[in-house]
This record gives sequence, C-alpha cells and structure tokens, in this order.
Amino acid sequence: MVKVTVWNEFLHEKQHEEVKKVYPDGIHQVLAKGIAAGDIEVSTATLEEPEHGLTEDRLNETDVLIWWGHMAHDQVDDAIVERVQQRVLNGMGLIVLHSGHFSKIFKKLMGTGCDLKWREAGERERLWVVNPAHPIASGLPEYITLENEEMYGEHFDIPAPDELIFVSWFEGGEVFRSGCTFSRGQGKIFYFRPGHETYPTYYNPQILQVIQNGIRWAAPSRTAVPVRGNHQPLEPISNQS
Repeated sequence: MVKVTVWNEFLHEKQHEEVKKVYPDGIHQVLAKGIAAGDIEVSTATLEEPEHGLTEDRLNETDVLIWWGHMAHDQVDDAIVERVQQRVLNGMGLIVLHSGHFSKIFKKLMGTGCDLKWREAGERERLWVVNPAHPIASGLPEYITLENEEMYGEHFDIPAPDELIFVSWFEGGEVFRSGCTFSRGQGKIFYFRPGHETYPTYYNPQILQVIQNGIRWAAPSRTAVPVRGNHQPLEPISNQS
C-alpha cells in the first residue's frame, strides 16, 4: 500500500467563485477521490492547518506527497519546506503539479528559478507522450487532449530532467516540458504541468491515470539507506571449498 498525502493551498476555492464552481470542496478532495485505488491510500493537508498539515508524524507516514500551490507560495513556512526537503532526500516521493513549479519546495530541490512563460486563455493543449516505455506513461494513448488549459511555455528554468515523459503543444504555438522526473538523494520527483484552477482538468481520467502512475513510480524503493562518512574496511570474504 502506497500512502499518499495531497497538499493544496485551498485558497482559490474559498476566495474565487469561478474556482469554487469547478472545485467546490477543493482541488485536494477531487484529486484524493480520483487517485485512490486498491494499492493507494490517500489523505489531504492544506495551508491553513497547523504546520500546514505537514507535521513530522504526517510526513513520516507519507510515501508520496502531491503538491498543488499557486497564490500563497510565500506563506509556506521555511521550516516546513526544510522538513519536506529532508523527507524527499530520505526517500519520500514528491509530485509537483501545475503552478507548484514556483513553490518554495520545488525551487529548493531544483536549485533554479523555475520560471516560464504563461498565458491564461483557455487554449487547447495536446500533451504528447515522448517516452512511451516509461512507467508513468503506462496505459496512455499517444497524446492527451485538454480543450481548455492555461498555457505554459519554454524556456522553463529547471535543470535538465533525468527523464522527459510529456511535451505539451498549445494553440498559440508554444511548447513545454510538461512531464519531468528528477532524483534527489533517495527520493524521486515528478513534475506534471496540467491543472489550472479554473478548468476541470483533475476530473479527466487520463490525467488522473498519469498521477496514479506517478505515485507508483515515485513510491520509496525501500532499499537500505547508504552509509557515508569515515568507514571501516568490510569483512573479508572467506574462500570456502
């Protein structure tokens, strides 16, 4: 069983009627319902909870953390960011969605500005699978079409991804690296672009399938934690006849 925590600011849905109509109970609740499966157990956390809902106990019980943020990146406490970073380095998976590219935790783990072009115009997006053999692309067609989405365009200021799985094309002509993986320490990170708050992207079964696949891919490997520092010689291997 993979234990997942979906983190969402949960501010747009309370402050903007346009968003509330699409996600009346919050993006986190729609995601939690959409990705739950026999092997995936989901809970949620939001910005305004104590410690943003990301206490040490909660994070220690989380195999994969999903992060959606937009209007309140600066309100996330630096101590919580450090806590999440350490959990990733120790093996927790992290899936960063849409405007989470500008979150403190993603920028900290990437070490770059993570900026990009954007345009909110409800354009068609065609999300091409460019690495069909990757587990995150399992069960998908050649591309996913979203009739209305916010445009994100290159250049996306991130390090070169370990793996590139999706590339988006938009009606305005822009392209974007929309599905990228990275490793940091023992942890695996998946950035997935779609999911603007005024569009019903997270009700799309193919988008939910990508996130489910990402959860299974990012789950901790459970291998032994590497030993570092001053190290004594290993016991010699004896020859036995």
